[in-house]
Amino acid sequence: MPSLLYIAADLLAIGVLVLGLYRSRHGRKDLVVSFLGANVGVLAVAAALAGVSTTASLGVGLGLFGVLSIIRLRSTELEQHDVAYFFSSLALGLIAGLGVQPAWLAAALMALPVLVLAVVDHPRFMGGARRQRIVVDRAVTGEQELTDHLWDLLGAEPQRMTVVETDQIRDLTVVDVTYRVPRAGQRSTHRRPDAGPVAPAVLPAPAPAGTTPSPVTVATR
Repeated sequence: MPSLLYIAADLLAIGVLVLGLYRSRHGRKDLVVSFLGANVGVLAVAAALAGVSTTASLGVGLGLFGVLSIIRLRSTELEQHDVAYFFSSLALGLIAGLGVQPAWLAAALMALPVLVLAVVDHPRFMGGARRQRIVVDRAVTGEQELTDHLWDLLGAEPQRMTVVETDQIRDLTVVDVTYRVPRAGQRSTHRRPDAGPVAPAVLPAPAPAGTTPSPVTVATR
């Protein structure tokens, strides 16, 4: 059975992972409860089985890991980052419950998912990357035409585009698109290659003194 040190290490790690990282970055209370409950549940079951043979406890622990994963992933639709936090929560409980030896190895394995998620889930890590599922109100069969339409719609260059459905009866196109938005305080400079340069503004000559200036005409494209 794992010592109180392992249990304390698990509670510290899951607290940092869920209450420190996930709650501040995503803030879903239902998933916070789910992550904490799954972690403590796996810890308790793995600790109870620690007195059995190592092979049996490991097999039951991995089986419990898989069953909980299936139940969680089939219950509600989760974002991919939620899946990462859920699996990390299960892993922390399993490592602590099995009492992995030596203690430094268990501490390193428990710190690993916390550190990885702290880095890759940081807002500055690929902060401009966005993904949307867009329904276009017409059936577009040409890839270049669809790319140009998305470029104009999003104001940014589509980096990856996957057509989910093209319905010529209902006249619509469903597409998953990945693109990158400019950073805060910056204006997007993306333009379609065939859009051409912006026409310069045409300003009238200064009006003579004492006369009423004519309206300014700006040529736009």
